Amino acid sequence: MPLSNIPQESRKFEIQTYEKPQKNPKELSRTHVPFTGAPQKHPYDPEKIILVPDPFSSSTFYYEFRGDDISHAEEVSNIVNIDGETVVMARIWVKKMTIAMRCTPFLVEDMSR
Repeated sequence: MPLSNIPQESRKFEIQTYEKPQKNPKELSRTHVPFTGAPQKHPYDPEKIILVPDPFSSSTFYYEFRGDDISHAEEVSNIVNIDGETVVMARIWVKKMTIAMRCTPFLVEDMSR
């Protein structure tokens, strides 16, 4: 039997694609803001997710959202780097006027030199 006919286990991603939004798309854009990136589980808080807008960038930043503030999520095209690594991307719709974090890592240096 060829290997292509053997069933393989499917992987479950952190964010599953929903059907169409419950609300009218125009109404959703009035009450929510879309963010696109690679979703990841928060390292220590299961109530939150991390979204990395450009995971292959050398100077990346990330967003941190509470799961309750996300009303809709949709899968968008995956991205692939030059080595063939694939990252799942998603667009999430976050309620306006909620508090989120934008984190930018940086290298601490002495600027007097």
